[in-house]
Amino acid sequence: MPLTADLSNHTAVVTGSSSGIGRAIAERLGAAGAHVVLSGRTEEALAESAARIEASGGDATIVVSDVRDEAAMRGLVETAISETGRLDVFVNNAGVASFTPILEAEPDIWRLMLETNVLALLVGSQAAVKAMRATGNPGRIVNVSSISALASDSGVYGATKHAVNVISNTLRQELQNDPIQVTSIMPGLVATNIGRNVDPEVIAGLVAASGMDIEFRPGERLPDAVLEAAQAALAQIILKPEDVADAVLYAVSLPHTVQISEIVIRPNQHFDL
Repeated sequence: MPLTADLSNHTAVVTGSSSGIGRAIAERLGAAGAHVVLSGRTEEALAESAARIEASGGDATIVVSDVRDEAAMRGLVETAISETGRLDVFVNNAGVASFTPILEAEPDIWRLMLETNVLALLVGSQAAVKAMRATGNPGRIVNVSSISALASDSGVYGATKHAVNVISNTLRQELQNDPIQVTSIMPGLVATNIGRNVDPEVIAGLVAASGMDIEFRPGERLPDAVLEAAQAALAQIILKPEDVADAVLYAVSLPHTVQISEIVIRPNQHFDL
């Protein structure tokens, strides 16, 4: 049963909310009454999420943008302020993953992960803090990391998520005298398309578990129906995006006298990609 909270009169920005974890977070915050600014690269998907938020009683604004664009990231905060006059929650969720061995990977994929998972998070966090200080309301920054950050041999992707945790901890120290809290969320394996670049045999296994007859080529997005069916069949080893959204809602709905620094969310059974 989903958690409940009252985020009426709150404004939240969620990056990477076209699908997966970001979409689930945005819709969960919107259902709790927040005005949500959804950011992503797929306008149709953003519009569908915005419609669901509004149907549940929340308000939503969509912004089609790429988090690697520094001006666009700052623009998300400006949109939140211009729409509602405040910013309460900023969720750095957008992420890219590649698990190609270091000796086989191309620098372009490293650059993409660093720019998306680390640099965009820095730009967004900095802009969010400036806005929260300017408006004077308590705020929360939530950074979606990964349990890969807890492993010492999790490749370049894990290194970017370790950076997310280090940045979160550093921000928390820098904000000791501000009513702004920072939370790092570290999920295990979740049924999203972020892992579509993993070993094709793993993806083939997910498709088989879904019971659906579809053709799949490495790098392609899997339909939501396939992900949902695969997760239902493999619930012991794969989390739902909504599980992570519940953790975010919990972290941002507690009194400001309570700070949740980190949340680790794992399925019951471990699974290596």
